[in-house]
Amino acid sequence: MRVVLAGAHGQIARRLSRLLTARGDTVVGIIRNPAHEADVRADGVEPAVLDLESASVEELAGPLTGADAVVFAAGAGPGSGPERKHTVDYGAAMLLAKAAERAGVRPYLLLSSMGVEQAKKGTPRGMDPVFAVYLQAKLRAEDEILPRLALDTTIVRPGRLTDDPGTGRIALGEDVQRGEVTRTDVAGTVAALIDDDGTAGHQWNLVGGDTPVADAVRAAIG
Repeated sequence: MRVVLAGAHGQIARRLSRLLTARGDTVVGIIRNPAHEADVRADGVEPAVLDLESASVEELAGPLTGADAVVFAAGAGPGSGPERKHTVDYGAAMLLAKAAERAGVRPYLLLSSMGVEQAKKGTPRGMDPVFAVYLQAKLRAEDEILPRLALDTTIVRPGRLTDDPGTGRIALGEDVQRGEVTRTDVAGTVAALIDDDGTAGHQWNLVGGDTPVADAVRAAIG
């Protein structure tokens, strides 16, 4: 399988890259900073240096040509302001969707965030305003990408991320309640999801749990 990963230098993305390359997949990693090329090459990834805030659909469609799936794991990052939440967490996700359509790649996995509905009507009481913008950008990306008929979109909304060792056991589903999940288990879940054609059209919450990843994915699909 050939997988294109947007945001390939991110913490979840690098874990995912190592999983995919270890099992024999080819991974093309979209990165903004040329200084990160050595890191992603060390993960077994073919780097493609493109700024998702300024690249055109045509420029991004090039590395996507011939891919079996694309994964959006990019993010503006915790230190960024409201403007970059819109240009990366929404805008770059949309750019990847349009480029995938241009390149004829249907499977699209979007990493979102649990709790996006909280900020649907503004900033909830007590929530950091910038975090609210982040959730709004993620929700807007979900709402506009999922209905696109040229894509087979799967949306995963992880809970609060931790760097604890992965357990290989999760809870995955529409009604899963808020909780924590390790970045390693998010990566393992994404790796399982892109292998299964039956995930398209679903939006699932993801937290740590008691069910092995493969079993949780099968149960969520029904």
